[in-house]
Amino acid sequence: MPRLKPLPLENHLPFEKSLDIAQISCPIDKDGDGLDDLRDIVAGAKAEVSRKPQYRSAYYQGGNPPETEGVCTDVVWRAFRDSGYNLKDMVDKDIRENISKYPRVEGKPDPNIDYRRVPNLQVFFSRHGLELTKEIRPGDVENLYMWQPGDIVTFGTPHEHIAIISDKRRPDGVPYLLHNAGPTASETDQLQSWPSPITGHYRFPRF
Repeated sequence: MPRLKPLPLENHLPFEKSLDIAQISCPIDKDGDGLDDLRDIVAGAKAEVSRKPQYRSAYYQGGNPPETEGVCTDVVWRAFRDSGYNLKDMVDKDIRENISKYPRVEGKPDPNIDYRRVPNLQVFFSRHGLELTKEIRPGDVENLYMWQPGDIVTFGTPHEHIAIISDKRRPDGVPYLLHNAGPTASETDQLQSWPSPITGHYRFPRF
């Protein structure tokens, strides 16, 4: 009888069960498509990832870059667009009415670019969204419940960035990001490994 070869050690290790993190339900469906706003924002961000726009930072007359190009902020306003919100109009209006709250504008609004700058979006979401924890504790269901799909997260210097929290999670419950950090928009496990600290975590709309 042939001698059986021992199985590799990893085959004897216990199966790691993924954490079950409940997904909240948003009571608002801005565009009336049957998806609540948070799920709609995720769907819009995933649509951006599927389009694979190339990362290109540039100034565009009129504001919007072509659909084949974009940066991190473009993932956000396009996801909001797919959810029934015109983020450019909302940011431009808030800047006009509260210009002192937006130091990045330096007193001179520029609708061609203001809504595509991370510091301006951070001010907008801190004023009009729900501010949430910036702490991430892998494996902690209570903490990770606060990180919901559709939430917005911002990162500071030296690599300013903004991303949308995905509905995909690691086994320990930490969610992935939907964002554009180059070469194209993507869904990646970088919430904890982005090379800048988290400066904001927001939920919009506030409810």
